[in-house]
Amino acid sequence: MRAARLLHTLLLLQNRGRMTSARLAAELEVSRRTVLRDLDAMTEAGLPVIVHRGRDGGIELGFDYRTRLTGLDAAEAEAMGVILAALPMQTLAALGLADEGRRAAAKIREAFPDQTRAAMAEANARFALAPPVAEPDPRLPAVAEAVRGARIVRLAAFGPKERIVHPVGLDLDASGWALRDALSGDTIALADWGPVNISARRFSA
Repeated sequence: MRAARLLHTLLLLQNRGRMTSARLAAELEVSRRTVLRDLDAMTEAGLPVIVHRGRDGGIELGFDYRTRLTGLDAAEAEAMGVILAALPMQTLAALGLADEGRRAAAKIREAFPDQTRAAMAEANARFALAPPVAEPDPRLPAVAEAVRGARIVRLAAFGPKERIVHPVGLDLDASGWALRDALSGDTIALADWGPVNISARRFSA
């Protein structure tokens, strides 16, 4: 978590120039004290962080320090803007990754030069895309965590014996969510899960 925040701080400073600790704290959604600790860590890591005191002070990177993603041409920048505008936040939320998705999108934007970011923002304003809204299902984040951790899951919709599955993936298409079971090789639709029980036991992926 902290490493990701340090990278975001680096990208903000290199793309926006001098920023106050208050502005950095607002962008990163942390306290000013946390920002100052992070800046100390960046300095210890050898990054040229310069702190200017006084009313017109702020924080910036010295020696024209830059780190860049590969540059995009105009059409690619427009495509990236549309991709980020259409980021399926609801789908990420269903998997318990909404906040992580927003932070990732912010870092991707900040990693590009000003001209590219401007083209992305223009495309974002032109094309407002939103996926269909579906009711959230509280079972999805739990099963997604079981997929990540290779944990055995019991599905209760199959009679008193339940069904033991080894979840290796979750798929989403026009018909809805489905679980991929490595034990049987089946794909099991969300409507057929019933109550789920996540075991502490793991399976061999």
